[in-house]
Amino acid sequence: MDSDYPLEQTPAVRRRNKVREAILAAAERMFASEGESGLSIRRLAEEIDYSPSAIYKYFGSKEELLEELKDSFFERLLDRVDGVSAANKDFHDRARACVTTYVATATARPHHYAAAFSSVPTPEELAVRRHLSWDDFIATPKGQAFKILVDLVEEGQALGVFDPALEPVKAAKSIWASSHGLALLMIHMPILPDVQPCPTQTDGDFVAYHADIVMRGLAVPAEPPHKNGTR
Repeated sequence: MDSDYPLEQTPAVRRRNKVREAILAAAERMFASEGESGLSIRRLAEEIDYSPSAIYKYFGSKEELLEELKDSFFERLLDRVDGVSAANKDFHDRARACVTTYVATATARPHHYAAAFSSVPTPEELAVRRHLSWDDFIATPKGQAFKILVDLVEEGQALGVFDPALEPVKAAKSIWASSHGLALLMIHMPILPDVQPCPTQTDGDFVAYHADIVMRGLAVPAEPPHKNGTR
């Protein structure tokens, strides 16, 4: 009989998922302590007391494992940012929450975040990316997360909150770049919010302040005064 409810996972599937999660968790720990160069299937097998051949049943290569680490970060980011962007709240609150949620997601698991941006693309990889269509890009977890920012800019323009002259994709890139930069600063410099002249500021206060500054930069420009001082 057909059912709208998903079938309960079998014990075999649950075991497989558990092992897969253990492999990813160990890979993240290893990446955290030694970086990408210190991660290998052999050492990973020793870490979780499995044979290398057992790990290859889940991941065909180290590169495939790294890609999974990256994708799983963007899937988590997508889930959290999508949740705040779709919430039934004031637009300004949702817009700021997209930035604060991004930074919170990145800093909660800093080494996983580092893994998501660990590799420098080769010229061949860059060539492939440049020829990737928009539809193919937004079908990926990374692309879907970025599309939320594009939609946010377009919504702000439709509401008359953001400058209509902004190009939505470029504006979304700027939001991402500022969020990414702050996340990395807070990962590598945890005392950033405590430095003078505001040594008692919390992480949350500082990130919220940053989000507000970013959104103000996208706002409709104030009408310039006339030369005689009147409007």
